Amino acid sequence: MPIDLFVSETVGSTFKVCNDLVHFHTEEHFQFIDLTELVRERVRRSRVTYGLVNVHTKHTTTALVVNENEPLLLDDFKALVERWAPQERSYRHNDIHARLEAPPGERPNGHSHARALLLGMSVSLNITEGKIHLGEFQNIFLVELDEMRRRSVSILVLGLSGDQEDSPR
Repeated sequence: MPIDLFVSETVGSTFKVCNDLVHFHTEEHFQFIDLTELVRERVRRSRVTYGLVNVHTKHTTTALVVNENEPLLLDDFKALVERWAPQERSYRHNDIHARLEAPPGERPNGHSHARALLLGMSVSLNITEGKIHLGEFQNIFLVELDEMRRRSVSILVLGLSGDQEDSPR
């Protein structure tokens, strides 16, 4: 007897790719910004029923993580990251004069780069039945690790759409 390997299968669909670049300003030097509703809205507007959404930061001093939006947990996580890569520690990256290609106006932020390396720059999530397949308590966060400023995230939604009328925009 054959075994079904998949929970569902979509036939007669078109493949779509939708992308967006979202800009905003952070307000703290170490901040969790909940992007969950923003990403849900991009998935909804894409009309992709089965596929993936990838959220990618455009900066080397921010990170993307998925976890619970619970204030005490986020405080604990900030304390943990501070222990991993303390701001007061000496970083070779902060020796601007020793760096051959340091841009003008560069400031010492080795701790921010180290933190971003530990956390990661993107998250990819499944889309099923037109919705991000997140767990009950999961949220998508951009984590500001450096200073308040303008930031950008790229959102790419790709997958199958049951709407045969879809065409590239």
